[in-house]
Amino acid sequence: MRILVLFILISGISSAAFSQGCCSGGSASPIAGGISQGVLQKGEMELSSNYQFFSSGKFYAGDRDTIAMLSNLSSHYLYSRIAFGVTERFTMSIEGGYFFVKKEIGFNPNNIDNTKRTSGIADLVLFPRYTVFNKSNKEGHSEVTIGLGLKIPLGSCNDSTLVYVNPNSGQEYYTTSPPTIQTTTGSNDFIFYGFFYHEYKKPKLRLFANALYVKKGWNALGQKFGDYASIGLFASKTYFKKLGVTLQLKGEWVAKMKAAPGLDMLAMYNIDVHSTGLRKISFAPQLSYTHRSLTVFAINEFPLYQYLNGAQIGFQHLVTLGVSYRFFVPEPAKKEPEKP
Repeated sequence: MRILVLFILISGISSAAFSQGCCSGGSASPIAGGISQGVLQKGEMELSSNYQFFSSGKFYAGDRDTIAMLSNLSSHYLYSRIAFGVTERFTMSIEGGYFFVKKEIGFNPNNIDNTKRTSGIADLVLFPRYTVFNKSNKEGHSEVTIGLGLKIPLGSCNDSTLVYVNPNSGQEYYTTSPPTIQTTTGSNDFIFYGFFYHEYKKPKLRLFANALYVKKGWNALGQKFGDYASIGLFASKTYFKKLGVTLQLKGEWVAKMKAAPGLDMLAMYNIDVHSTGLRKISFAPQLSYTHRSLTVFAINEFPLYQYLNGAQIGFQHLVTLGVSYRFFVPEPAKKEPEKP
């Protein structure tokens, strides 16, 4: 029986868990949550959802602390997925996210725009996966899976923030919110994915690795967020048949942001393109508990190293709580041919 492993693609908070931009050191992966990166069995369906909390107040210039330009950047995010095993080798999933809030807090509470916030739907992700190699023997099980996905923006990338109210007329003035608190980058992105899995039956140890590359497109504002790449190494072991412990080491890279010809990003959106892009190494332990077809899990990420171009807010806290449920869809009963 094929064993599927739940784990997180670290920092993958929708199309921009703090999609890169000025003062933003988060990831640019469009996938989040305890993701089953292999394939499901034929006729098997998975419903999963996870809640993620991100918060940071640390700024970096390169790999060193620098003067903070914000008090805090945070988000509360829900990411959900429906997956179905079309065949023994092919699984199709539809995924998407919703931000309860993305918030940026400055240092001057007397300013009307000191706290900027948005909320709303983020992106839709279509993520098919196909197993190209699958072999089992007495010693263990090996599997290689590839995927090609598409991220489609559903939310807005140009929400605005109230910056001034005329005391005489009461007229309100707004400006476009920074990319750090938009619910989506607003671009159509392509997702390329590879996954290797090997299970040792006697020690009940599972080793696996994944590689992800996200090719970012241009949005309607003339912005192109930097492409994203990551490599993850995992080790997982089950205790007492129900308790799972997974350790992940992950490396991430995000390219610098680009602007359309003639667009002054600093003047229009307060984005210094030289202060975008990053390299990061993270460690993330995960605990999971499975009862029959239901799995609950918790993950906490710890940054080991991060290098941010220019000056940006870095990665500090990311906690994920999730649940996954799997079941088999009953096949329609076959009608017997009527006797003449």
